[in-house]
Amino acid sequence: MSTTPDPHGSALGTATDGAAADGVIIRGAVGDDLTGVLSVGHRTWLATYEPIAGPEYVAMGLAKWWTSDVVTDSIRKGRTLVAVEEDDVVGVATFGPQDDAFVLWKLYVLPGHHGQGIGSRLLDAVVERALESEHPRITLSYLEGNQQAARFYVRHGFAETHRERPGSGLPESVWMVRELNGGASS
Repeated sequence: MSTTPDPHGSALGTATDGAAADGVIIRGAVGDDLTGVLSVGHRTWLATYEPIAGPEYVAMGLAKWWTSDVVTDSIRKGRTLVAVEEDDVVGVATFGPQDDAFVLWKLYVLPGHHGQGIGSRLLDAVVERALESEHPRITLSYLEGNQQAARFYVRHGFAETHRERPGSGLPESVWMVRELNGGASS
């Protein structure tokens, strides 16, 4: 993770952006999704980061990147996508520009929904947004020790560019990039 907005990252999307046979819909988040987005953040952060970085890191991250104000701002700016099953938000992706980059800040799927392709579909939707805004690449970071994230991003064409050492005994942030090559998707 980095010290910038949660790096894990006009309204875009419609309610039918990406329906699949499994009934999970990928779409742009709306205000009514706030509680579901926050729930995904709080549930996934505890499971993902407590074993890697400890409870203090989890508490800091939730207080910094998973508050109603932060999430509402991202939703209003059209920078949050959700995976919805029936009426439940089961996955979240946030993205946006930083300097000249297009950054994937968050990509989280509830543990009970892992292995169903939801994270891949969210990532594909983020790639579409990057291409629509004519960005040639997507950057992201994950915490060293998050092997599930490392495998997922490598499998989806990301390559490590550098690492940041946050100090205080926390794991390094591993930064990655995926070149979009004029529209090539995963």
